Amino acid sequence: MSLLRTLRLAIDVATRRRDAASQALAQAQAREIAAQQQMEQLKTYAHDTEQRWASQAQICALPELMRHHYQFMERLGQAILMQEGVVAEQARWVALARKALLEADLRVETLRRLLRNKETEAAQVQQRREQRQMDEMAATRFGRTAGRGFSGGTG
Repeated sequence: MSLLRTLRLAIDVATRRRDAASQALAQAQAREIAAQQQMEQLKTYAHDTEQRWASQAQICALPELMRHHYQFMERLGQAILMQEGVVAEQARWVALARKALLEADLRVETLRRLLRNKETEAAQVQQRREQRQMDEMAATRFGRTAGRGFSGGTG
């Protein structure tokens, strides 16, 4: 029975770890979504800025303003590239968290299967023990009955 208690405790611990892994995955996915949304905002802002500049440049395109605009757009492009790196990093974290969750899930399921097998084995041992006791009781009764029959027939 000690082994069964130990297995139940191991299942409880593994279940808590699996639940923590599930929560970590959800958090990683939320961070990935936030990073993607931020990247989309940057891209939208860059696109809108470029459209506004194109319409304004047709009216008045001073060289100094053009230089500032190109520098700004270059920095915005760098920010987008950096954000793409952040999104890729978050995607890696999501993949790691998903793998950890799958491993934790497998651990819980393996322990549950082992517990079921041990419970089945324990039940079979108990059944054999009870059957042996029943057989011994029956043999003892038979022996008493048979003994009475022999002693009663001679006397």
